[in-house]
Amino acid sequence: MDPDTSPLYCVEQIKIPPLLPNILKDFTKAAIVTQPPDLLEWSAAYFKALAAGEVAPVKDRLDRNPPSNINDLSQGQLAMLHKQLKTIGTVKSPVLEAKWRETGFTKERLQELLSLGDFGEDIEWEKLLTLACSSLEHSLPQALRVLCEILTTDLEGGPARIPLEQFEKLYKFLAQVDGEVSPDQVNKVIDYLKTDPAPRFEGKVGPHDFLHPSCPKLDSN
Repeated sequence: MDPDTSPLYCVEQIKIPPLLPNILKDFTKAAIVTQPPDLLEWSAAYFKALAAGEVAPVKDRLDRNPPSNINDLSQGQLAMLHKQLKTIGTVKSPVLEAKWRETGFTKERLQELLSLGDFGEDIEWEKLLTLACSSLEHSLPQALRVLCEILTTDLEGGPARIPLEQFEKLYKFLAQVDGEVSPDQVNKVIDYLKTDPAPRFEGKVGPHDFLHPSCPKLDSN
C-alpha cells in the first residue's frame, strides 16, 4: 500500500512539509505587526495574496500612534493599503471595497470618503488616500505631511519628499474638497515650492518645505 495514501492511525504518520514552519513563522510575525481588527478575515486575505503572488496586507511596522478605536483609520493601515493599490492607479469600486474590508476598515468609513470626494465607479486611489489622510489629522498641512510619508520612496526617517507635480495635484484636490482654501492661496504655495525647494531637490518637495515658516500658509487657519 502506498504510504502516502494509507489510512492515518497516529500523528507520527503525518508528514510536515519542510516549508510549513517558515510560512507559519512569517504569518505570525505579519499578524503581530499588522494587528488586524478581524484576524480571520485578514488571514484569508493574507494567504490569498501569497497564493496569487500579490502584495500581502502587511504593515511595515507597528503604528507609532495606533487609533483608540479599532474601527478608526491609522497611518500604518493606509500605508499597507497603498502598497497593494499604488500600481493600479485607478481602481474599480468592487476591488477597492474588497481590499478596504480586508485591511480592517469599515464599509461605512469608505462610503463617507467616497461621498466626500464625489467619486464614481472608477476611483483614483491617490485622491482617496489623500482624503483618508485628512481624516487622520485636524489640519490640512498635517494631512499632507502624512500623505507624503506614505507616498515617498525615501527611507523611513528621511525627508519624505514626493514629486512637486504629484504634490500640487493632491494639494489642489484636498483644498477643493476643503472649500475654505482659495485658488489664489493654493497658487502662492505652489509658486513658492516651484521657485525655492523644488529646484534644489530635483523637483521634489516634502513636509520640511511646505511646513517651513517661509512657505505661504496651506490652509485658511
